[in-house]
Amino acid sequence: MTAFHDVLFPPAVSFGATGGPEWRNEIVPLTSGFEQRNARWSQSRRHYDAGTGLRSLADLDDVLAFFEARRGSLYAFRFRDPFDHLSCKPGRLPAPSDQWLGSGDGANSVFQMVKRYGDHVRPITKAQGGSVRVAVNGVERTETIDFVVELATGKVMFQPGKLPAAGASVTAGFGFDVPARFDTDRLAVSIKSFKAGEIPSVPIIEVKA
Repeated sequence: MTAFHDVLFPPAVSFGATGGPEWRNEIVPLTSGFEQRNARWSQSRRHYDAGTGLRSLADLDDVLAFFEARRGSLYAFRFRDPFDHLSCKPGRLPAPSDQWLGSGDGANSVFQMVKRYGDHVRPITKAQGGSVRVAVNGVERTETIDFVVELATGKVMFQPGKLPAAGASVTAGFGFDVPARFDTDRLAVSIKSFKAGEIPSVPIIEVKA
């Protein structure tokens, strides 16, 4: 993703946003009454409206400035999903045992961060700095000494001499953001209507890397 600014959309606004994941499926009714169902996407895509998070003129000014700096929909950015931005359940803090990243083989040094929803695995590509905790066979490792994290890709990279042994379970806990962009090139805002309680629409859509 070349057109990406590694900056965070105003978090005070994003935590009041509405939205969630979308899947794209194809359902064909058959003459027998059964259905043929096909998944057109391997991963869901998230849509948000950040307008519902605007609480003040200061919030509105922050969003307008952010929109201008991104040149509308041209540049993607980090968006903190108010409903799903941690490796753990809401109300908890990330623990190094939250998500299973894979098993060591004694040679592999790179593990992709993922989050599991039942049997569905979602790659995590925008980790939050300072939030990542990693364990090997249940023993927590130390960042920079045992491993480093590539925040832009969500990759955990073990240092030379610190590679997980064959069969060792690698787990991690973390916070993460969604790579997203504005789903419009025009924001229509009226100060009078905003003060009267009319909320402008600020559509945002997830960007696939």
